[in-house]
Amino acid sequence: MRKILLACLIAILALTFGTVTAQEAGNVLIMARAADATGLDPHTQTAFASFRLLELIYEPLVNLDADLNVVPALAESWEFSDDAMTVTLHLREGVTFHNGAEFTAEDVVASFERILDEATAAAARANYLSIETMDTPDDYTVVFNLSAPDVPLLAALATTNAAIVDSADIESGDVATVANGTGPFKLDNWTPDQTTMLTANADWWGDGPFVDGIEVRIIPDETSILAALRAGTIDFALLNDPLVATLLIDDPTVVLNRTEAINYHVLQLRSVVAPLDQLEVRQAISCAIDRQEVLDTASLGEGTVTGPLTMAAFALPVDELECYTKDLDRARELMAEAGMEDGFTLNVIAATGEPPTAVSEAQSIQAQLAEINITVEIETMELNVYVDRWLAGDFDAAIALNGGRPDPYTMYARYWQSTGNLNVVAGYSDATLDQLMSQGREETDPEARFEIFAEFQRHLAEQAPWVWLYVGYNYSAQQPYVTGFVPTPTSSLLSLAQVTLDR
Repeated sequence: MRKILLACLIAILALTFGTVTAQEAGNVLIMARAADATGLDPHTQTAFASFRLLELIYEPLVNLDADLNVVPALAESWEFSDDAMTVTLHLREGVTFHNGAEFTAEDVVASFERILDEATAAAARANYLSIETMDTPDDYTVVFNLSAPDVPLLAALATTNAAIVDSADIESGDVATVANGTGPFKLDNWTPDQTTMLTANADWWGDGPFVDGIEVRIIPDETSILAALRAGTIDFALLNDPLVATLLIDDPTVVLNRTEAINYHVLQLRSVVAPLDQLEVRQAISCAIDRQEVLDTASLGEGTVTGPLTMAAFALPVDELECYTKDLDRARELMAEAGMEDGFTLNVIAATGEPPTAVSEAQSIQAQLAEINITVEIETMELNVYVDRWLAGDFDAAIALNGGRPDPYTMYARYWQSTGNLNVVAGYSDATLDQLMSQGREETDPEARFEIFAEFQRHLAEQAPWVWLYVGYNYSAQQPYVTGFVPTPTSSLLSLAQVTLDR
């Protein structure tokens, strides 16, 4: 709390007495956001706040556009073999890392060897386990030899967690400290929870950047960010709290970007912890929660109740899922079947700031679960502490905002496969999920794949290892003179490289 108050004070002083205002910044974009990155290693970070910084510095082989299509990045083109057992990627030539080193196939191989090494604790490792070996026919070609057909592999590469890093940095062990990428911006200075200074990478292969740099100011109180926007002291802002963002809907002086998200709000239950290890208890919790009430309370109804899959191509109507209509009678019956009619105490962890709705979500759930004699104790903590606890599986239940992906396998392989690198976080696995995930990875027929993941969703809802709540909106705001930014369902900031300022 002391750190948050200090950061707020610094932000207020900067807004009032700052040496550089938006108008004085020339061609530097002044950006504000509430939460800062929790680290600089692109392979291990899980916080959205980290992605929003690192995606400007590092690049993967491919990216997603605003319509969630896979598009070239460090790989210009690719093709699968006829038997789908190899994928060949043709790399972009003439690319350099920020330290001047040339980007080659060696860096791709070294990066994926690092990701696949369990000792790295890479966040998305489970998505690449089909890569058995890698060949480099020349400096600009990489061949992934697969252990089995892997339909979603290409989409799985489109993430900062699969960013390509300099092989020399891997060898020296400096990846987590040097921030040496190939992306459109270079890291000049990072003062955690205060400011980050980025300068344009003049040697970037892409079209841009069109600004000289980005100054990121951390202002934990989003109402202060709103005030700074209206005062004209910042150019661009990320807003996470719908209670703040919706105040700009009819504001003629500031441009609000509001896009449907595929990231999902969820109550994670760890089934390895008693009494959550009893199916009836987890189902009772699911039946006792009115998800629309959580959405209305925490986010002013800004969103849609969701099941496990949030992308339009695979999402099932929630009325096809187990207990998505609140049923207290059924919840009490289930608690009685588990011998828990007198209830128990459930500790729920929640981060302050990411998402800003977390505590409100927890409080709504707390009130609702009291109706079946479950006493919810809410433990709030700063984001970096929360992330460490979450990754270690050191919790009974957690309020989380997790990332959506365009493909179900890449979205959930790390959680719901028994071998997934975040299965300890999920706290649940079974043979049915393993089988469905394996089938979904290899199936090439779209209709058959849809049915596989329909069964996957129904099974998760029935087993209730987590209680999926809702998807909301991604918000950002900007001055009218800021042009070129393209909002996306993943909340990516990569198009800041195309932004121009006409102050």
